[in-house]
Amino acid sequence: MGLFREFLDRESPQGRLIAIGGRSLVNFASNDYLGLAASGTLIQAAQSATAEFGAGGGAARLLAGGAVLHGELERAAASFMGAPAALLFNSGYHANAGAIPAIAGHGDAIFSDELNHASIIDGCRLSKAETFIYRHADASHARQLLEKSGARRKLIITESVFSMDGDLAPLDGLHELAASSGAMLYVDEAHAIGVLGGGRGGLRHFGLTPGAHVVQMGTFSKALGSYGAFIAAGTDAAGWLRNAARTFIFSTALPPGPVGASLAALKLIGSDAGAALMARLWENREMLFEGLRKAGFETGPTRTPVIPVLFDGVGDALRASHGLREAGFYAPAIRPPTVMRPRLRLQVSAAHTRADTESLLEAMKKLHK
Repeated sequence: MGLFREFLDRESPQGRLIAIGGRSLVNFASNDYLGLAASGTLIQAAQSATAEFGAGGGAARLLAGGAVLHGELERAAASFMGAPAALLFNSGYHANAGAIPAIAGHGDAIFSDELNHASIIDGCRLSKAETFIYRHADASHARQLLEKSGARRKLIITESVFSMDGDLAPLDGLHELAASSGAMLYVDEAHAIGVLGGGRGGLRHFGLTPGAHVVQMGTFSKALGSYGAFIAAGTDAAGWLRNAARTFIFSTALPPGPVGASLAALKLIGSDAGAALMARLWENREMLFEGLRKAGFETGPTRTPVIPVLFDGVGDALRASHGLREAGFYAPAIRPPTVMRPRLRLQVSAAHTRADTESLLEAMKKLHK
């Protein structure tokens, strides 16, 4: 059926160009939005942290696994996000699968966008709370469901940037709904950190401040070029998660290397150099998006550097991906069950050149004929 997954591992660092099967390909399949994954600044920071604190965590954070770097990164992440506190997790998946069940349980109700990430879905399942699915990006439907619920606690969960469609959640409406109804709002900012709101995510993009009723999950593994994740929240919420989130309590702490790299990445994107990278990212995004639109490709509701090119069948998407690889571009097909409709998910980076985008568009137009 064309749905069996296989690896095409690269033989090079992550970046604008990657080597696969002995060929150099222009990479349009990476979450490395700012081109930091192979940054000399991050590599040096990781090397320094590893030299000082060792290669591995060696234990859970609540035992001997944490170094002073971990606390420093938590304080830096909280300050960056404008939140009172933050807690490190080993990945975005760990964060969602651990934090959601720690916040909601039996007798509570979760209201989740129908296109939320698998890690959110799993977190909802693990929570044992009653979960209501509202129509994608539909704050009015979320309100209708929430008003019918008599649950003791209510939690609204959404991604800010949806990872397969590149569109935005109606965070202004959901933020107001949570505030007016006494619900909590949980925002997965994985694809918005380093991309929207001066790098601070979707809430900042909408001009919103987190507030005591808001929990934000962010990752270091995408635009920040490193690895790991964090929950930014109020002091009480962070303290509760430290004592109740099982994926945090029972996981070995992040190795010092990625922690050092993440500290360097936060510092960089808060600087003028980071602002310049984000500006270049959006310039590249607009060029590719407009080119695809003018060429007649269906790109869905995207408003971000995640640009899906939609196909009617799995075979069509696979042929397009193969054709691009033959032309020197890496853009794997995304197929069911990950998405309902097959697509190429083109992901733009600040590292891409104008020539990269022009050549990709020419290759795409040939496929379209």
